[in-house]
Amino acid sequence: MTDSDTTRSGRVRRLYLDVVLKAGAVIELERAQQHYVRDVVRLRDGDHLKLFNGRDGEWLGRLEFDRRTARVTIDGQAREQDTPGDLHFLFAPLKHARLDYLVQKATELGASRLCPVMTKRTAVARVNLKRMRANAIEAAEQCGLVWVPEISEPVRFDRLVADWPARRALVFADEVAEPLDNYQEIEALRGKPLALIVGPEGGFSEAERSTLLGLAATTAISLGPRIMRADTAAVAALTLIQALCGDWTLAQR
Repeated sequence: MTDSDTTRSGRVRRLYLDVVLKAGAVIELERAQQHYVRDVVRLRDGDHLKLFNGRDGEWLGRLEFDRRTARVTIDGQAREQDTPGDLHFLFAPLKHARLDYLVQKATELGASRLCPVMTKRTAVARVNLKRMRANAIEAAEQCGLVWVPEISEPVRFDRLVADWPARRALVFADEVAEPLDNYQEIEALRGKPLALIVGPEGGFSEAERSTLLGLAATTAISLGPRIMRADTAAVAALTLIQALCGDWTLAQR
């Protein structure tokens, strides 16, 4: 690239566009995206953007502005499409900013599907799926992904466990589990379809915990001797899984 291909910070900005991406296409940006490139990051005519739609890989495009619109002309493909690891993240939804944080970090840590689970102690009655998706897209733009995790409708805990597929291993962040001497049980899950479930503030009820431990697919893990907030526990558990049996390991690359 030439100097004009980068922003003044040295980065080429990325945008998610839910349109077909192909060489030569001219795409008019939506109003919010126009505001972002023109007024927030202050790009100029001729600056490059990296574009992705979750299906067609990453493409390099060049910006053009007029008084009312901003358009991108696609020059060519920069990266082919790849797919995330098969890691579902199941969680009791949190309130507002903490849920935003949770969605962003789960996306950055490679979760392929995000599913709110309504447990006995869940303090949130409704989940804004549109806001969840917007946060996932923003995280994908910032951390270089060419895919966006699936955002699933909330599911009741009892329905989740009743319909649990036997082929998918379930890692349960159990706050009262004994610390592990080693992590061989988690390492043994490498290459399998995985899910991680993290409970609400206050943890799962005793009945819910017993149900989870009774599933043949469940592997319970301790996150150490300290009590964590739910969003902290989620980041810790996702990190542990990716490091031991996920796409941070050479065997998964």
